[in-house]
Amino acid sequence: MSKDSARHAMVQEARELLVAMEAALLQTEMEGPSRDSIHAIFRAAHTIKGSAGLFAFDSIVQFTHHLEHVLERVREERLALDSHLMSLLLQCSDYIGELVDAIERGQEAEEPNAERRAALLAELDAVAAFSVDHGPASVPVPLAALRGAAGSESATADQAATRVPYWHLSLQLNENVLRDGLDPLSFLHYLRSLGRIVALVTVESAIPEAAAMDAESCYLGMEVCLASDSTLQTLENVFEFVRDDSRIDILPPRAPLSAYAERLARLAPQDAARLAAAWRGLALFDQTQWQSLEAASATPSDALAAAVEPMAAEGVLQRPRALDERRAQEQKFIKIEVSKLDQLIDLVGELVIAGASARLIARRRKDSQFEEATQAIDTLMEQIRDAALTLRMVQINEVFQRFPRIVRDIARDLGKDIDLVMTGSDTELDKSMVERLADPLMHIVRNAIDHGIEPAAERLAAGKPAKASLQLNAIHESGSVVIEVMDDGRGMDREAILAKAVAQGLASPDAELSDAEIYRFVFEPGFSTARQVTELSGRGVGMDVVRRNIEALHGEVSIDTGRGRGTVVRLRLPLTLAIISGFQVVVGNAVFVIPLDMVVECIDMPPQQPGSHIVNVRDEPLPFVPLRELFDLPARERGRNSLVIVQYGPLRAGLLVDGLLGECQAVIKPLGRLFGKVKGLSGSTILGDGRVALILDIAHLVHHTQQQEQGSAQAYAERGVASAP
Repeated sequence: MSKDSARHAMVQEARELLVAMEAALLQTEMEGPSRDSIHAIFRAAHTIKGSAGLFAFDSIVQFTHHLEHVLERVREERLALDSHLMSLLLQCSDYIGELVDAIERGQEAEEPNAERRAALLAELDAVAAFSVDHGPASVPVPLAALRGAAGSESATADQAATRVPYWHLSLQLNENVLRDGLDPLSFLHYLRSLGRIVALVTVESAIPEAAAMDAESCYLGMEVCLASDSTLQTLENVFEFVRDDSRIDILPPRAPLSAYAERLARLAPQDAARLAAAWRGLALFDQTQWQSLEAASATPSDALAAAVEPMAAEGVLQRPRALDERRAQEQKFIKIEVSKLDQLIDLVGELVIAGASARLIARRRKDSQFEEATQAIDTLMEQIRDAALTLRMVQINEVFQRFPRIVRDIARDLGKDIDLVMTGSDTELDKSMVERLADPLMHIVRNAIDHGIEPAAERLAAGKPAKASLQLNAIHESGSVVIEVMDDGRGMDREAILAKAVAQGLASPDAELSDAEIYRFVFEPGFSTARQVTELSGRGVGMDVVRRNIEALHGEVSIDTGRGRGTVVRLRLPLTLAIISGFQVVVGNAVFVIPLDMVVECIDMPPQQPGSHIVNVRDEPLPFVPLRELFDLPARERGRNSLVIVQYGPLRAGLLVDGLLGECQAVIKPLGRLFGKVKGLSGSTILGDGRVALILDIAHLVHHTQQQEQGSAQAYAERGVASAP
């Protein structure tokens, strides 16, 4: 792995751990502290520190060391995890994120915000000092009780081989190693080339007071768990140049329990506690072995007691199973660069086009064997296409997971109490779209909290509960993904919006507009009915960003609201922007593609009244749009017209075409400048014969017919229409 690749891997890992740490903190705040969540927070911080240490990113190492100091006291129950400490830990998580960003930019030598760092460290130190001097005393499990529980079985258990799959290295390099020009971290780097370091605990008991410290002396020791297939001789050779004056002890996998007890007994209590915590995180021992370890090591460690306690409640067999499950998860997923996935999708797209060309040639030659072969290839290609597209599909939770923190912080700043409910987080969407959804959703949520949700007193006066509700929902619907942001706030003021639109010249005073048309004014640039501008909203920018971003994704945004009953902002998006199953139609000499998921049925065009764009289909009026008129295409001399009925959300409409060509696989290509602003088109694709077909924007066409329907409804009622067969 190159240095840049290693740096990138460290950055990605750190970001994932920060997300996990933030989720654990928010879960703790909502559900109360639990041993598992606190350990999850500690493990995330500790792993970030360890990974950063391997690359000598000292700024993160030093910062997380202070954070660990506080978390350790929380874990020891010497410090209560209250709202103040929760906010401090979240701020520290944010700052670690800034340090990680700096590493990604190659600017790790520059402190992102020295003043903020100093303030956070001072607060962490103050909290840690308070916990020692004034905090509640911990209530560890009595060691005598543990010894009693172990009984005589521990005497024989400690002689048996364990099932630990890792090498364990105890390293105490000689004090002059730095003066000799050797970097202790270089040994860790070399160990990583031989395997995977699964745990690393520094031994700090030899560090003297600051006044007595020599900056050129090495005081730190290390306890390392290494997953490696190397031999003992290979590992010993790593330390060949420092072995004479250093203490290097290496335990092989499945060493006797007594050997691990000896390691613990050799360490100072605080170092032994941290090593025991690391072992517990790896689930190396079962309950009986922990009891034997505690008894044999004679180390009065709270961590040892804490390691035994949960196992007594959970059962001896649960830890090995948890380890097996984690290993299964590790083997279940692999990480792949997004660029490689994009390359695969591009190649699959080219394969689809080449397959369509081969199929067309086979059809023209009227060679039955050739056609059968291309049909078999088509079936396989469709499966490959679906499998490749699945690789790009990610759960929308990647976006949703950031909102608990955002809602928490904004609600606190505004003094509001809000219950956030998220459903459908496992709904899958193309990765490129998920990434571009973050900003629009952010603006919608901020507007809902700032403008939509009332203060508690106003809610109580309106007969609502003081605690507001904000919901994020995602569902699949008719080949689209629908995302809803719902609040139970005051709703939008229809009259105020209309008055503002008239004042800004967006609507005439005597215009008769539907509610949907009026609420769409809030997406206009600079449009706002807010009486005052806040840090969050009020400048009329956010909703404009929402509309532009959603339209760029070929999606649609709509609002359902009413005074006093809250607001629902609904986003409707296509599933993917790469390859779709399409239905080809022809108008004149032009071929168009309709997304197959939106096609309901195809029928012969029913008789119609001249000049009317509404037909009767099974006693139901259906608006339609003649594509030839819409795109100004030449008329065909003969042949019968067909009506393709499409559905977008709850709305249906007909598309009048000259002919039906059947299903196809359409590789979506962007429109060029010539067609980029043409309404009714969302993209293009290449056909098997090399021609370009345009992909219809069904959402726009359906709304176009709805507008026509409003204008023609009255005429339709007066004239009447003939029924479809």
